[in-house]
Amino acid sequence: MRLKVLPPTLRKNNRYLVIEIKITSPISKDDLVTIIWDACVRFQGEANTANFNLWVMKFFEFEKQDGYYSYKAIVRCQRGFVDDVRSALALANRYNGSRISITTIGLSGTIKAAQRYI
Repeated sequence: MRLKVLPPTLRKNNRYLVIEIKITSPISKDDLVTIIWDACVRFQGEANTANFNLWVMKFFEFEKQDGYYSYKAIVRCQRGFVDDVRSALALANRYNGSRISITTIGLSGTIKAAQRYI
C-alpha cells in the first residue's frame, strides 16, 4: 500500500529564515542545531518550541574575519512562529564558553528565494 501525499491545503506552511552566525570558535551543522534548539527551548519552553517545526536546511561556512568565524544558514520554521524564533535566536549569546551572535538577514517562503540572501 502506497502512502498518500497530502494535498497543499492540508500541509503546514513554512517560512525560511536566513541567519548569520558569528562565533569565536569553529562549529559544525550539528552544533548549530544544538544552539538553535537550546535558544528556543530556553526562551519559549518545550511546548512552544515543538510547534515551531524547526529544521536547518542548508549550512554555509565563510572565511574567518576579525577573530570571528562566520557562517550562514537557512532555517525552516512554521508560518506564524517566525517572530518567536527570531527573538529566541537573537537572545543566544554563548555556546560552550564562546561568544556567539545570531542575526536574521532574510525571510522567504521558498528555499530558492532564500538563497539570494547568501
